[in-house]
Amino acid sequence: DVQLVESGGGLVQPGGSLRLSCAATEFAFSAFAMSWVRQAPGKALERVSTINIGGGSTYYTDSVKGRFTISRDNAKNTLYLQLNSLKTEDTAMYYCTKLLGMVITGPISDWGQGTQVTVS
Repeated sequence: DVQLVESGGGLVQPGGSLRLSCAATEFAFSAFAMSWVRQAPGKALERVSTINIGGGSTYYTDSVKGRFTISRDNAKNTLYLQLNSLKTEDTAMYYCTKLLGMVITGPISDWGQGTQVTVS
């Protein structure tokens, strides 16, 4: 089964930074696009950022553009999300997700357990 294990969340002050990591196992990581999805308390799921298989194509939701950076290391089977200039509204559970295929517009097929980011 696909395994996605997030780490790096925590409590940070506004303006601070965090780096989320997602260790991916039990599938061919380099063959799939990946996304970070978040859910704030009482709000809907939001796809924050997506990256294609080679890292050359990315997507960011408008509210994080210029502050967050998605990246991946296919040799280490790891997905990252650098969060800078954090705002209180970034507080959410952040999920690492695997997409169904190679392109960044595809549907999500698998989810990690999530890592909590709290900005306060």
